[in-house]
Amino acid sequence: MLAGQFLSLPVGLLGVSAAVSIATGGVADAVVILGVVLINAAIGFVTERQAERTISALGASAPHETTVLRDGEVRRVPLAEIVPGDVLVLAPGTHLAADVRLLRTRNLTVDESALTGESMPALKDERPLPVDTSLADRRDMAYMGTLVTGGNGLGVAVGTGLNTELGRIHTLVGEARTPETPMQRQLDHLGTQLAILSGVVCAGVFGVGLLRGQGWLQMLKGAVSLAVAAVPEGLPAVATTTLALGINTMRRHRVAVRQLDAVETLGAVQVFCLDKTGTLTQNRMTVVTAHLGGQPLSVTEHRLWSEGRLIDLGEREDARRMLEVVSLCSETALNGHDEARSLDGTPTENALIELALGAGIDVGALRGAHPRLALHHRAEGRPYMVSVHARAEEGGRLLAIKGSPAEVLSMCAHEMRGSTLCPLDDESRAAILRRNEYMAADALRVLGVAYGSLDDGAAIRLDGLVWLGLVGMADPLRPGMVELMRQYHAAGIETVMITGDQGATAYAIGRELGLGDGQPIKILDSGTIDKVDPQLLSGLVRNTHVFARVSPAHKLSIVQALQRGGRVVAMTGDGINDGPALKASNIGVAMGGSGTDVARSVADVVLEDDNLHTMVVAIREGRTIYDNIRKTIHYLLATNFTEIEVMLGGIALGLGQPLNPMQLLWINLISDIFPGLALAVEPPEPDVMARPPRDPLEPIIPRHALGRMARESAVITAGTLAAYAYGLLRYGAGARASTQAFTTLTTAQLLHALACRSERHGLFGHAPRPRNPRLELAIGASLLAQAAAGLLPPLRRLLGTTPLGPLDLGVALVGAVGPLLVNEALKELRTDHRTSRAGDPRPPSRVPAEETGAHG
Repeated sequence: MLAGQFLSLPVGLLGVSAAVSIATGGVADAVVILGVVLINAAIGFVTERQAERTISALGASAPHETTVLRDGEVRRVPLAEIVPGDVLVLAPGTHLAADVRLLRTRNLTVDESALTGESMPALKDERPLPVDTSLADRRDMAYMGTLVTGGNGLGVAVGTGLNTELGRIHTLVGEARTPETPMQRQLDHLGTQLAILSGVVCAGVFGVGLLRGQGWLQMLKGAVSLAVAAVPEGLPAVATTTLALGINTMRRHRVAVRQLDAVETLGAVQVFCLDKTGTLTQNRMTVVTAHLGGQPLSVTEHRLWSEGRLIDLGEREDARRMLEVVSLCSETALNGHDEARSLDGTPTENALIELALGAGIDVGALRGAHPRLALHHRAEGRPYMVSVHARAEEGGRLLAIKGSPAEVLSMCAHEMRGSTLCPLDDESRAAILRRNEYMAADALRVLGVAYGSLDDGAAIRLDGLVWLGLVGMADPLRPGMVELMRQYHAAGIETVMITGDQGATAYAIGRELGLGDGQPIKILDSGTIDKVDPQLLSGLVRNTHVFARVSPAHKLSIVQALQRGGRVVAMTGDGINDGPALKASNIGVAMGGSGTDVARSVADVVLEDDNLHTMVVAIREGRTIYDNIRKTIHYLLATNFTEIEVMLGGIALGLGQPLNPMQLLWINLISDIFPGLALAVEPPEPDVMARPPRDPLEPIIPRHALGRMARESAVITAGTLAAYAYGLLRYGAGARASTQAFTTLTTAQLLHALACRSERHGLFGHAPRPRNPRLELAIGASLLAQAAAGLLPPLRRLLGTTPLGPLDLGVALVGAVGPLLVNEALKELRTDHRTSRAGDPRPPSRVPAEETGAHG
């Protein structure tokens, strides 16, 4: 929690403040300040605990038992009792409870997407492979945390607990360390600087006062009060409260934030590492295109279209035949009816059945009319699936085939075009193969479909078949992903895709997403990334848009390499394999609905509805929060500088002390906390998402900002000292002149909050600024409190003030409003000068921070 990082500074200051207050009879001031800090820290603590409970509620229940073969009997045992040597029974729906070496398989497929990032289920068999085979290619193994999607088999447990691939990922998660946030580092540095400044101010004022002949006790009280004024006591409360309010804003957009600091870190993100499967894509296969009768077809909402016209299956026999063949040559089971219907099968076969159903094929009736007699699955050396069906009405048997387009095409002698059978010549074959290559280049999984006829009792012959066409499937992108990438690029954020897919597929998806932001896509195959020197890797990853064939350890290495290059990195993901990288990144973002427990437990931010678009809201909120904290610091430091300058100026010029210690504490009390809190909830500026991310190495208050604060405080000081000089000339040294300075300075500081609302847009600018009713209320209430200080006798006695006449109030008003107008005019001149100097046609997101003054 940020308040905890800053705790030592306010506690020390409160001790000083309390000592001064006790010495001057004002213990209540220290109590009030301490109360504000503790209340806001409590708000942050409670909010963070609520966020943790939200995360916990997202977890889904997992199975607690699995099926094993022990002593010749099949039994259900708790997962915790699985030991190496147990034989696990694998069937569709089985969640593996251990890493297993496969002993026997029958068409076994396993969904390993959470572990490897591959969206397609992996086909398994028991034939051993070399020990150095990559994780995604180990057909003879199945791993803990994965899911059996088809077929069946037996496997002997060879690893449990931490001795599994999943356990090694957990170990990586435990070893990964989340870096400090930029604001943590910068506020710590600022706290050190302010502590040094307070000591120098205390000693300087005390020394100057002694040289001017002031009493040492009086100067000691004034010097200690100024030391308190030099450090913004309300800053920890403001920062914590602002971040807590940011969490509440995120929650309204269904974004759960586990750490207060994560909100501001989002605003500093420079690179987004996006996991493909389940994050950019929907992690399910869908038919997106087809090719039959020599014609490309499109697929929309599970229907076939040709040149913008919906295909009528009554008119296109080739389309009807193709849909019937893929419905028969399938193991997908149909459960339920109509709206309540569900499909139980592999993603590929489910996608084909969805297409058939959407086009109007009655799959249940079709299968009833053509019962399956035999089924031959894809196997090594046989990249296609063949099913044999009875023809009750026509007699004979039907062969239905789908698989590798080139292999299926080689078995065909004819092609169906419409209702006509045409011979397949070399030109037609070449055209089909070219179309297959074209579809594959679009990152589609392409299947060829054909059929044949057999007489009853005849042996199966896979030649002389009728070619029907090609079907292209993809794991579709989530809606709006392309536009979302544009929004990230417009905000100056680089986008990087990390996937376990092969290079060609990854490149095609990266190109579709526009990850290069108008530049050529650069891709890196990560198969040998663990052998690359870390420093060399840091250079390689800098301009890479797509990382293919990535393992869990590779993801961690990529994130750390980007961080070594000085980048603030966000990592999004939903799988077990994303855990280490999510934790090591500056900001880890997990999917709340489809994500695994591992991903949710280590992430800083969880998207409860799996909507990656809400990250734009989170980024805007993070940037706005950082902007607002800078505005608050700007306001607190600029106004506190004026107190130092007024005191130093008055003593150095021989005018005495313009303010007494209680007046200094009063100014801090009413001008620091409430206007500061109100500035912390400023609405986002219109161009907040048109700027690049801030440089994480830049101090929270850069040198040019310090110069601007010094100039602004000097103008306010001049107005205050002028009013004080007026009081001295009219009334002489004493309470009246001091009240004149006190009223002018307090009012000027409160009005200066209006100038701190923006570094670029002033009162005289043309860009409209949204209202901040809280700031208006804070300034109004503080001005009323200041008026009470001059009207109520108890407060007058406490503060040593006297009532001011109309002329005196007029002078105080001029001394307070004049600096506001001068500072706003200077801001406008500075903005106009910067605009004319830049003369740059580039969009705002590409203008460097030092030219725009935008660092938030």
